[in-house]
Amino acid sequence: MMKKILVIGSKGQIGSELIERLRGSYGVENVISSDVRDREESDRYYEKINVLDKKRISETVQKYNIDTIYNLAALLSAKAEELPLLAWEIGIQGLHNVLEVARENACAVFFPSSIGAFGPSTPKDMTPQDTVQRPQTMYGVTKVTGELLSDYYHKRFGIDTRGLRFPGLISYKTLPGGGTTDYAVEIFYAALQEKSYTCPLSPDTSLDMMYMRDALDAMIQIMEADPQKLIHRNCFNVTSMSFTPEILAKEIQKHIPEFTIRYDVDPVKQAIANSWPNSLDDSAARAEWNWQPKFDLPATVNRMLEMLAKKI
Repeated sequence: MMKKILVIGSKGQIGSELIERLRGSYGVENVISSDVRDREESDRYYEKINVLDKKRISETVQKYNIDTIYNLAALLSAKAEELPLLAWEIGIQGLHNVLEVARENACAVFFPSSIGAFGPSTPKDMTPQDTVQRPQTMYGVTKVTGELLSDYYHKRFGIDTRGLRFPGLISYKTLPGGGTTDYAVEIFYAALQEKSYTCPLSPDTSLDMMYMRDALDAMIQIMEADPQKLIHRNCFNVTSMSFTPEILAKEIQKHIPEFTIRYDVDPVKQAIANSWPNSLDDSAARAEWNWQPKFDLPATVNRMLEMLAKKI
């Protein structure tokens, strides 16, 4: 049976690209985009929705006979530290609204968690699927809470909730919006335009990353996975590469030899990055639904420079 999908937060970094992919797979009329912004004339299947408005979510689900909701509404990590109360409202009250609507209308729900769900007491290298989660940021607190809430709705009400713990995401299509890993996108614009970049993280800060196309594949694959094979649900570690700003700069220099990088460390972003893992163990995702990323660091750098050169 063809899915009827609602994407909440469809104008964000992930949502804007996910909409294209889902419509390519399931048909334009079967994928409803939504955000707090006004509708663009070009998008016939769009509804203006604030995730804090449960009634509006419910009306939309019933209007289009939605059976699957991707809830992407959130403030990113650095932004959430500036506005912690709003981050909690959007991240948790918003998710609770979605889960309640899903319970009332028998919908499946996708929830994006993050490496931000881990904290300084979590094992740093090859962070396990099941481990200590004591984050020290509001972003991380909302992600852990969201994982637990999604698990609860599955166990208590039988709602088909599934999710992923994303690393930093790299995309040429949309600019990042207040995340700790934003440098890994900004650096490509700077390399092409100014031939130099000032990085807000120290040169040896190792973080997991993923090219956006792999992230979109993972989101669709987890929602299509056989539920009988899922031991975990909320949320799977997924990754495809781990690198430092210094390693990324050297990879860019293979294409742009004159590119230089300097460092002006942002203490807030650095503290957040220091509390996150150096690398993730995603063997559970590989075993339970055959997760296999396609883009490593050289392939990602090559693609980013190629596509941004055309865009710029």
